Amino acid sequence: MRIVVLVSGTGSNLQAVIDAVKAGELGVDIAAVGADREGTYGVERSAAAGIPTFVVDFKAYQDRADWNQALTEAVAAYQPDVVVSSGFMRIVSPGFIDAFGGRYLNTHPALLPAFPGAHGVRDAMAYGVKVTGCTVHWADAGVDTGPIIAQEAVAIEDSDTEETLHERIKVVERKLLVSTLAALAADPAYSAA
Repeated sequence: MRIVVLVSGTGSNLQAVIDAVKAGELGVDIAAVGADREGTYGVERSAAAGIPTFVVDFKAYQDRADWNQALTEAVAAYQPDVVVSSGFMRIVSPGFIDAFGGRYLNTHPALLPAFPGAHGVRDAMAYGVKVTGCTVHWADAGVDTGPIIAQEAVAIEDSDTEETLHERIKVVERKLLVSTLAALAADPAYSAA
């Protein structure tokens, strides 16, 4: 299964995927890693691992439609079976989703459908829930919507801050992403013939 991974920041989920592939624990081909801005550590990690990289800088386009078209073309050039949003902090267009047959995988640091959006950890803490977690789902044109593939719960401890809770969720999220990709790679429907 060929994947293209999209990042906006440090790429810690991406690193978990790279490590699992190198260790022989995950049978996917990381065809490329792309970013929405220059200077992301996720792109640096990928380049250091010998993975092709590209940047479609959001600020370089006059409008969102032009950026979405450029991103779609850049990703499509690598012919992925699955596109993985790994901390990619941009909402893509329905055209992007459709271009990849609805195979746009997203991770989110909450138990969707609860607490969607960019502040899922903060919102869960503010609401006062005792359990949150992470979700891997097929993204659609909404914000953190689409069919859920896998979830794992993380208890909120009395001593948690937003930062400590988010770090504990990230540990679980990395494992969940790798196991989800492994399950998809084992499914002939997602593996390139």
